Amino acid sequence: MPRDGGRSGGHVQPDSGGRLIVIVLFEGVDTLDVTGPPEVFSLALRETEKAAGYQVVLAAESMDPVTTGAGVRILPDLTFAEAAARGIDTLIVPGAVEVDAEGRVHPLVDPVLVDWVRILAGRTHRVTSVCVGAHLLAAAGLLDGKRATTHWSTAQQLAADHPAVEVDADPIFIRDGDVWTGAGISACLDLSLALIADDLGEAVALRVARQLVMYLKRPSGQSQFSVPLEQVSTTRRIEDLRHYILSHIDEPLTVMDLAAFAHVSDRHLTRLFKTELGTTPHTYIESIRVEKARHKLESSDATLAHIASRCGFGTTDTLVRAFRRRLNTTPTEYRRRFRVPQAP
Repeated sequence: MPRDGGRSGGHVQPDSGGRLIVIVLFEGVDTLDVTGPPEVFSLALRETEKAAGYQVVLAAESMDPVTTGAGVRILPDLTFAEAAARGIDTLIVPGAVEVDAEGRVHPLVDPVLVDWVRILAGRTHRVTSVCVGAHLLAAAGLLDGKRATTHWSTAQQLAADHPAVEVDADPIFIRDGDVWTGAGISACLDLSLALIADDLGEAVALRVARQLVMYLKRPSGQSQFSVPLEQVSTTRRIEDLRHYILSHIDEPLTVMDLAAFAHVSDRHLTRLFKTELGTTPHTYIESIRVEKARHKLESSDATLAHIASRCGFGTTDTLVRAFRRRLNTTPTEYRRRFRVPQAP
């Protein structure tokens, strides 16, 4: 069980009456999970005076330095016991993993840490996890009956260990009531932006995203994987084909065209895609076209006809059908929700 500690002379400033964000710190934690959110919230301070109430602190079991998984030593601001005595607006629970001899990844779930997470969550308005931190929330019983995400590499284990949790490994982050879960390590930035949007509005979150030089503020429903990058091929021929597709995406790109480029038969080309990328040439090409169209909808005022042409859909109707099939929405609705305003 957690050991109760007295005041230890931490260097936390007095309560400001605003939003106290507590990030859980422990040995082996992923560095970016810990350092990413404070950077995002600090930028909110620059974008609006309303964010002046954000106070981000790092809490650990003791005031001893903590070494992250990357070997970086970090000093806590206060102990878990001290944090539990304060009113917490947002608890952020990062994750950590270990790799066994066979190269399998396992999340670290320390029982003492789980107890503290449970205690802190009971004193928190909003509970969040980043990456495999979802395993700590689940072990504390905080995800039972809820939909949650985690890093794709441990999603099956999360579902197997905690059948009461509805695990969805695809989204960048998921909100279920007052519990938020984020996916891969860099998703801590997306999750932090979503929390800012929840507190201060979409316009502020988008301005912060631009300060971070993030190409876009990814919606929660977006996949953890970027289509052009997600598949890893093992042959030079497939890599050349992928680059060819990206540089000719506005062209028809039939199977016959690709087979001619690769100097193989149509049937052999289809086998190559299935073996190397786990999909068909048509599905792969459409995925890239949707990805490119998404970016144009988010970053420009180009007409749907122009986007359909530049992304290789040919017609607006084809573009609309692809969006409905892959994103369950229309290009117009997607733009309305996720268009990044241009700076004045």
